[in-house]
Formats: sequence, structure tokens, C-alpha cells
Amino acid sequence: MSNNPIQSNDKYPFNLPQLPYESNALEPHISANTFSFHHGKHHQAYVTNLNNLVKGTDLESATLEEIIMKTANKPESIAIFNNAAQVWNHTFFWHCMKPNGGGMPSGKLLDMINSAFGSFDAFKEQFKQAAITQFGSGWAWLVLENGVLKIAKTGNADLPMPKSQRALLTVDVWEHSYYLDFQNRRPDYVSVFLDHLVNWDFVSNNLG
Repeated sequence: MSNNPIQSNDKYPFNLPQLPYESNALEPHISANTFSFHHGKHHQAYVTNLNNLVKGTDLESATLEEIIMKTANKPESIAIFNNAAQVWNHTFFWHCMKPNGGGMPSGKLLDMINSAFGSFDAFKEQFKQAAITQFGSGWAWLVLENGVLKIAKTGNADLPMPKSQRALLTVDVWEHSYYLDFQNRRPDYVSVFLDHLVNWDFVSNNLG
């Protein structure tokens, strides 16, 4: 399952996707210094590793999403899966944020949130709890499964796609996503993400 706004039709070699805004556009909430490492170093490393891993294999002609689905839950392909999933996850995460983001969604998305969680505030609290209680590295997600909104969390590189869930929103809770700006204060980082950064237009578009 793919999300059209970031669906990749590219095949090997893969390239580092550009940020959808300037690296300093989310300041003071996320610094350009963080992006220089997170996007320029970590995301780039996943792209480089993926290219090296699929070179000369039958996955060399596959799209990013095809690689993820073909290698999910296969121990012998864990390195390929981890790097492909992290390329996808990070690209998706960049689009989940925008300058002057946050606030509340509207329309169909807000109605679905209220129906699924009782209120927007209840959604925020549950999403935040998922993010801060994800042990170690990973991600918190708002997903659509069988027409119903749910909150999920995944460890390391795992993502909703192989679980037949459609990703709508994610926050990266690997330490490299926030430590330069927030140190060990993951709850503060997640609160800032929800209050000031979420791109609700992107989330709404992911409903399809």
C-alpha cells in the first residue's frame, strides 16, 4: 500500500529526496542543524545503503514500495528492508510537517478523528503517548485500517505498509530526530510536533 503524495516510481539507483521546505523553515521548533544531520546524513545513508544492497539483485528493477513489500518479515532480507523502509519513512515524515503547521485539521479528517477517538484532544493525547512510550527507536503513526483511524507505533524501521494499513501521519522518535534540539525531552518534541509542525493538508490528502 502506498501513499500517492510520496509514492516513488523510481527504481535503482535511488536518490535522496529533497526536503519539501528549506532546512531552516521549521525553526525555532526544529533547527537547520538537526536537518543537516537527519536529512543530509541519516536519510542519505539509508539511500546509499539501499543502492548498494540491491545492486545486482532481482530487486534492482523494483520500486521502493515493491522492495519493502517483498522483503518485509523475511529475516534473510532484513538489511534491505530496514534501509528501504527508512528511506520511505523519512520521506513521508518530511511531508508530515510544514512551516506554521499544527493546529487542528478540518472537514472529513476532523470528523473521522472525532469519531475514532472521541475528540481531537483525545487523539493528541493518545498519539503523544504512543510516541513517548515507543521503547528505543521507532515511529508513532496515525493510520487508516479498514476505513477506521487507529494509532500505531513501530520499532526501528517497521512501518504500516506491510500490515495493510495506510499511513496518514507519522512522527520520528529515533533520537537523531530530536536530540540536538530537545536532548532527552522526547515528550516536549512530540508536543511541539503536534502543536506547531503537523501538515494537516498532507494528512487529509493521504485519506485518498
